[in-house]
Amino acid sequence: FAGQAYREIVITGINVGKYGLDLAEGENLVSLLTRLCRNFPGIRFRLSSVEPTEVVDPLLNLLAGQRNFMPHLHIPLQSGDDTILHKMNRRYRAAEFARVVLQVHKLLPAAAIGCDILSGFPGETDQAHANTYGLLAELPVSYLHVFPYSRRSGTLAATMKNQVSTPVKEERVSALRTLDRRKREEFHRLHLGSLQQVLVERRNAKTDLLQGFSENYLPVVFAGPADLEGTIVPVRLQRLEGNAIFGSAEQ
Repeated sequence: FAGQAYREIVITGINVGKYGLDLAEGENLVSLLTRLCRNFPGIRFRLSSVEPTEVVDPLLNLLAGQRNFMPHLHIPLQSGDDTILHKMNRRYRAAEFARVVLQVHKLLPAAAIGCDILSGFPGETDQAHANTYGLLAELPVSYLHVFPYSRRSGTLAATMKNQVSTPVKEERVSALRTLDRRKREEFHRLHLGSLQQVLVERRNAKTDLLQGFSENYLPVVFAGPADLEGTIVPVRLQRLEGNAIFGSAEQ
């Protein structure tokens, strides 16, 4: 792929953090990422999602030490309440998630940290929802992907007591998505005035502006010629409008 002009590759999969456990060669996610980053220094590598229990020191050291491993981690949480996490059969608790987020933030303050939230899981009380909201409000997470729990026949959760009503789920999802908008805006504003390396993905046909993402997953738009598509451009971030950050290319 190096010869095909790719500029960024996202490492993704199911339980990607457990990569290599079934291999005899001693390969794992960190050794794979290390080889990719070193062998292809002109390509940016981004990790799609990794469980809190899999954000270990070797991965963090690679994140901090390898220039082309993007400072961006998506760490599923699902719930900030330990009782609900136990019901979900999750192998971590809220305090462990918080420790990981704070560790990443201390190591790389500019890194993007996203997470998934499943709201309205059976048995989720008002207090459980408040625990989730409160945890996320206090932590330096950059964005949230919020989903309402959907009851599906044949699953263990579908048979659980205390199913959360649709109106309550909608209210909780709305509150968390409002928090998401606040978190994104706070994270974006922190970087106004900074110079970011933006991979230009496309030109917006309506605005005629180029758009792409910075190393730490900031959505950036700016004016420039068509031949910049598919290249990495230094862009000075200037102002925030909605979900987009407007900038000016610097050569």
